[in-house]
Amino acid sequence: MSKCKTVTLRKRKIKNGTQYSLCLDYYPGYRDNVTMRVITREALGIYIFAKPANQQERDFNARMMKKAVILRNQRYEAIFNENNGFFDKTKMKGDFLAYFKGLADRKNIKWQHVYKHFQRFVNGKCTFEEVDVDLCRKFMEYLLDAPQSIHTNQKLHINSAAGYWSTFRAVLHTAYRDRKIKENPNGFLDRIECIPTIREHLSQEELIRLAETPCEEEVLKKAFLFACLTGLRKSDIRQLTWQQIQPYTNGRMFVTTRMQKTKEIVHNPIS
Repeated sequence: MSKCKTVTLRKRKIKNGTQYSLCLDYYPGYRDNVTMRVITREALGIYIFAKPANQQERDFNARMMKKAVILRNQRYEAIFNENNGFFDKTKMKGDFLAYFKGLADRKNIKWQHVYKHFQRFVNGKCTFEEVDVDLCRKFMEYLLDAPQSIHTNQKLHINSAAGYWSTFRAVLHTAYRDRKIKENPNGFLDRIECIPTIREHLSQEELIRLAETPCEEEVLKKAFLFACLTGLRKSDIRQLTWQQIQPYTNGRMFVTTRMQKTKEIVHNPIS
């Protein structure tokens, strides 16, 4: 849509004409970045006397009109900055937690876990203005000593803390890209290094013994053996269709799948 060009302060009569409600008209309107709705009018929640009866009411009207003009100018400046690529300082007073939650809700459970940890870390309140290098470093220290969400008597594993920290840095990058914060703290922040993990696996002899072992749920055994032989996760097997199973030129079969967790495309021989 076209960029908003004008912001006009208007009065509308209410309450049988005894008061005016002050509002802003936006032409041709602008799209709210959070709700994605097109805004053409905003009620300011300011009411003045339509026919002031005395000096006190006239003075009240003058004070409230002055405040309404300030709000109009702030809105116009914010839209002008947005249209022309200038950083809008008024955004610094905005709610960083609400912005973070909006991102997390559109992502996945991991982002939501990181949001909950950060919410707990800042005691439920944080503006964009407060998001600086010092706060971010303190949050990193918090993650290194934070309890698990379920087993609260145990600390987060170092690799979980590293993953959460990486996600939080992605939030910072997105906020900077969206011009919510003036500077990107990431250039001054260290990574949390992961430690190698030992992955358990079954030997060929153990797989053969497992295949020969009776199981009440035959489909469960088949699914487990299929996962062992292909390296696919349970979430990937759930998404599997016959169209993904294709023949090699030598007649052998392979399965092509996009990994649910990493989104990587993998070709696995299955015969």
